[in-house]
Amino acid sequence: MPTAKVVFATITGNNEDCADIITEALEDLGVEVDESEISQTDADEFKNFDICVVVPYTYDEGALPEEGLDFYEELPDLDLDGKIFGVAGSGDVFYEEFYCVAVDAFAKAFKAAKAKQGAEPVKINLAPESEEDLDQLDAFAKSLVDSYNASQN
Repeated sequence: MPTAKVVFATITGNNEDCADIITEALEDLGVEVDESEISQTDADEFKNFDICVVVPYTYDEGALPEEGLDFYEELPDLDLDGKIFGVAGSGDVFYEEFYCVAVDAFAKAFKAAKAKQGAEPVKINLAPESEEDLDQLDAFAKSLVDSYNASQN
């Protein structure tokens, strides 16, 4: 059974909701999942899991979650070769060019750590409430599992 670590950062609760939806979708696909808040998690915990997921918020004009800066700075220095990663997050399109930039920043950090991208990044406007949002997050989880399974053959 594959294992996954889902780490989230949230202010409004929207990213925790996204993380919960991803966790549930992964569990429905037969993955054993550990979910935690970013300030309570060390980046090197990803070494113990097959699938690594971060669900960060973007603050103000492109700032990363303050409580996750150490985590973010440690991530590129890890050796996550052979691990599958995905990044999803909630943001507010009001911020235009700064919309969900933390999602892209964490994806770059995972690539620097030699992890393999298992799903396209997902960016949700505000709360993940619409059918489209839920479908996107479910498809994200399925893509991660499919990528993991393909890497095992």
